[in-house]
Amino acid sequence: MKRKLVMTPGPTEISEDVKNAFLAPVTNPDLDLDFVEHYYGVCNNLKSIFNTQNDVLILNGEGILGLEASCASLIEPGDKVLCINNGIFGRGFGDFAKLYGADVTYYDCDLKNQIAVEQLSYFLDENTGFKLATLVHCETPSGITNPVDKLCPLLKRRGILTIVDSVSAFGGEPIWTDLWKMDVVIAGSQKCLSASPGLTILSISPDAWDAMKNRETPITGFYCNLLIWENWYKKKSFPYTQPESNIHQLHRAVLNVLEEPGFITRHENISVKVRKTFIDCDFELYAHSGFSNTVTTILLPKKVSFVNLFDTMKDDFGILIGGGFDFLENKIFRIGHMGENCHEEKIYLTLKALDDAFEKLGVRKNKKLHKVYAELD
Repeated sequence: MKRKLVMTPGPTEISEDVKNAFLAPVTNPDLDLDFVEHYYGVCNNLKSIFNTQNDVLILNGEGILGLEASCASLIEPGDKVLCINNGIFGRGFGDFAKLYGADVTYYDCDLKNQIAVEQLSYFLDENTGFKLATLVHCETPSGITNPVDKLCPLLKRRGILTIVDSVSAFGGEPIWTDLWKMDVVIAGSQKCLSASPGLTILSISPDAWDAMKNRETPITGFYCNLLIWENWYKKKSFPYTQPESNIHQLHRAVLNVLEEPGFITRHENISVKVRKTFIDCDFELYAHSGFSNTVTTILLPKKVSFVNLFDTMKDDFGILIGGGFDFLENKIFRIGHMGENCHEEKIYLTLKALDDAFEKLGVRKNKKLHKVYAELD
């Protein structure tokens, strides 16, 4: 495979030190107590990013595993589940809940805006009895960050557990898990942390553990059953063999985040510059509010197909960008400015390539993206 610059909204570029961490000496993670302590240490470091005292687990599977495992472990047949939907992943949460017998109510919001807290509060005044709610921190396809800092406390006051998909936000957006009363928060290795795909990271509150342990029916399945992890550290035993090389890599990636004091600030500053650049060059952003620190979603110019734009960027310039799917298919393109993607020189190269790609595809603008970007403070 030819070397490409990966500017998608995850998986991302991976730094050399993180790549090299994958080559660390291996052991038998089922028998070597040193590895048990290493895994535990990585989880504790992750707590610093979550800003939590809750339990943190690393699961052997991409972020979708965390979404399904949370639903499998918390939902019993007939449970009323509120699916808060302002995007593709928000609505998709409902499908996981239904797999485990939930009675799902969809709270459908404006797809171009962040979730309105006050409107949800009015809805909950009239609609009660929900055991839990699912919601998305950053809707990656649309580039919208939702105000989980207000949504989760609101739901907690109503006695509703929360499962939060923070896969594309974790690390690049502020998150205060305990302060914001979040029950299950899900992250992934391949987004802002910029490690290889393949690991789910979860923070689990005492209320969430209690709900799992006090079920009337057993949890369906094994791999998605979070209760198999109960007291794992006390027992010094994993429920299944751990992917130790991936965890070594994640360890280095987490340290990179913790060792950079302005990690979130870098994401915020660059995201603002990227959005301003596209607006100044007469492109239209998909989102109207709740702009993400980690991904920008832009409407495709008329008469330009995403397939042609993607192929031109990949074949002519060696750069991968994101597109849309579901209702956003062939309507948008996306730039991921998260983790190792979120550096000035990589953004500049991507914008310069986009200038040339659009010109080749017949789109001519009075201003050049890369020049506008370079002139911004």
